Order: sequence, then C-alpha cells, then structure tokens
Amino acid sequence: MTYVRWVEAVSRFFGRIAMWMVFAIMGVLLWSAFMRTGFNRPPLWAVEMSQFLLAAYFILGGAWSMQVDAHVRMDLLYARWTPRRRAFTDTITSVCLVTYLVVMIWGGVSSSVYALEYGQRAATSWRPYMAPIKLIMTFGVVLMLLQTVAFFFRDLARVRGIEFE
Repeated sequence: MTYVRWVEAVSRFFGRIAMWMVFAIMGVLLWSAFMRTGFNRPPLWAVEMSQFLLAAYFILGGAWSMQVDAHVRMDLLYARWTPRRRAFTDTITSVCLVTYLVVMIWGGVSSSVYALEYGQRAATSWRPYMAPIKLIMTFGVVLMLLQTVAFFFRDLARVRGIEFE
C-alpha cells in the first residue's frame, strides 16, 4: 500500500497548488478590469490567461478532489449499501474510469507532442503557445489516473475485508 500513500501525497501536493491558483486567476482578472476601466487599455492576454489558469486549476485539482470525496455522486442506492458493497461497485467503476483516462492521456500526449513539434499557437491576437497548457492538462489527467488506481487498490482491499487507514 506504499503506492496508495505515495499517490495520495502527490495528489494532495498538486491539489494544494491548484487551490492557490484561484488567487492568480483573480489577479489576472482584476488587472484586466483595472486596465480597462482606469486606462481604457484592456490587455490582450488577460482573458485567455485566466482561461488557461482555470483549466490548470480544475485539471490539477481533480485528483485531490477525488481523494477527499468532493466529486458529485448519485447516492440514490449507493448511500444505502454496505461499505463492502460500495467498494465492490467502486472497483468496477474504477476500471471504466481507467479506460477513459487512458484514452484521454493518449489524446493529450498526441496533442502535446504536436504542439511542441510545430510550435502551435492559439488563433487569437495574443497568440500564446499551446504546449504549456496542453502539458499541464495531460499531467493532470495522469494524476487522476494514478489516484483512480490507488482507489482501486484501496477498494479491492476493502472488498477482501482489509481496512486501509
């Protein structure tokens, strides 16, 4: 279970970093509002930068929010089940989620490599390079995959009657 502890520590670390990114987003948007209203010179980069920061915020915080059980769940039946039955169901859904995340990583790596090889830029007046945000998003999906596998092992232990701290 060293793997589970390691992954949860990494998810917690990047989740905490993502948590503070809200202030960076607020700073960018406040700067944009200040420049627009105070000097009538809105920065070209502000809206797009805040979008990039928001994407990094939710993708890097995904594994941590999964770890602290902050994702939305349909509890119609799930809440009434025993912990062992919930763990069994979660092992099945983990396999489905792993499949989805592997496909997302495959696409993310392909898109990131393309952006790096060809120097892909956004089709806006600011024209930022796309590789940094694509790499961050791919890394966030990898974190989510690692956390999902950790949950799988934790739930598998629970199904076998072993409680993990």
